[in-house]
Amino acid sequence: MCIAKKIRIGYFADGPWAHNAFCRIVSDPSLEILFVAVRYDVQDSILIQYAKEYNIPVIIEKNINDKLAIEQFATFETDLFVSMSFNQIFHKNILGLPPLRTINCHAGKLPFYRGRNILNWLLINDEKEFGITVHYVDEGIDTGDIILQRTYPVTDEDDYATLLNKAYVECADVLYDAIKQIQTGQIKPISQAEIDRVGLYCGIRGLGDEVLDWNRTSREVFNFVRAICKPGPMATCFVENTPVFINKVREVPGAHTYINTPGQVIGKGEKGLYVKTRDTFVEVVEYTSEQKLRIGDKLRPYKIGAKVRDRDFGSGGGNQIL
Repeated sequence: MCIAKKIRIGYFADGPWAHNAFCRIVSDPSLEILFVAVRYDVQDSILIQYAKEYNIPVIIEKNINDKLAIEQFATFETDLFVSMSFNQIFHKNILGLPPLRTINCHAGKLPFYRGRNILNWLLINDEKEFGITVHYVDEGIDTGDIILQRTYPVTDEDDYATLLNKAYVECADVLYDAIKQIQTGQIKPISQAEIDRVGLYCGIRGLGDEVLDWNRTSREVFNFVRAICKPGPMATCFVENTPVFINKVREVPGAHTYINTPGQVIGKGEKGLYVKTRDTFVEVVEYTSEQKLRIGDKLRPYKIGAKVRDRDFGSGGGNQIL
């Protein structure tokens, strides 16, 4: 019987997915985490505590590619670097340290959905599945050869919260299985260019991207709202100058297509209020606002009198909205 060589790991990680993966790795006696590197800007106190419980050194570096940082990492003589939700780019010098290279677990189906905020973007794009990929790290962003990839269905019952909870569990499983494949030499890496020469990169979502423009189809509104529901920022619009935070909407079966004012509250539904979209209407089921919504109210993507930005609403930049 062939006994696989023990793998010594340098773990660069953050967040619940990293917590679950840490537990999977430390429970396997043929794997050993020699150090844990956490994010510099927002440090993961739970992961730090996990490391302390197992007497594993914690490293906090502002720049992991700095010469002194690389020298520190080299002293551990690790076999493999593992990245899970780490937020720094690995450059050539650090990538060359471990003999088994550096791998990353990415909650996206590569070569599509590289980048950031993948679960939000795939819901906005009405995808029917999402992927979790473990790949080798190169000097690009999520562009290295794929080691292991699994896909999972996305239904209309899913939203950001359900996909996030699933990814927390499945990322740990896929990462662990990929490490075991490396350990036993059973990997057959696939170049991403063999799947698609271009792929897709998603930029990080930021302030202003939560603004809901009702001049979208009902399906687009449904996808947008569920993509950034709690624990996300929630879709935001305004009634007069009062913000309305919308956590859930429902598509209405049989809703007719007709011309009216997008964003206007047009009736009461079974659980909430009907709001006109570009084509039909949706039912707002969960929302938070200091002002109670009433039939006839107009929900806007801006405050009355606010200036509209080109990238958000397609109007002339600097034009005054009255």
